[in-house]
Amino acid sequence: MDLDDLLFRYFGTTDMWQVPPSAQIAGIERIEVDFWLATDRGHRFALWALLHMLGSAPDLDVAFKDAGDREAARNFLDLLAATGDG
Repeated sequence: MDLDDLLFRYFGTTDMWQVPPSAQIAGIERIEVDFWLATDRGHRFALWALLHMLGSAPDLDVAFKDAGDREAARNFLDLLAATGDG
């Protein structure tokens, strides 16, 4: 999934600085709904990663039943931490 596509889908722009707070909240809520409804593992992971970057991701143990998916999420968090963005 392309980050710009996700941002545009949920916020109507790829520039989060242009999104008013009320629209940010509404966009995050739509992402959360789609996350819980998603059945494709890759799509679900992309939505979780976006939620994490927006400060709204559910805990790994709640978000992912599969141990491999939880490990992938931990690796993602480690990579973010290594770049100083986590």
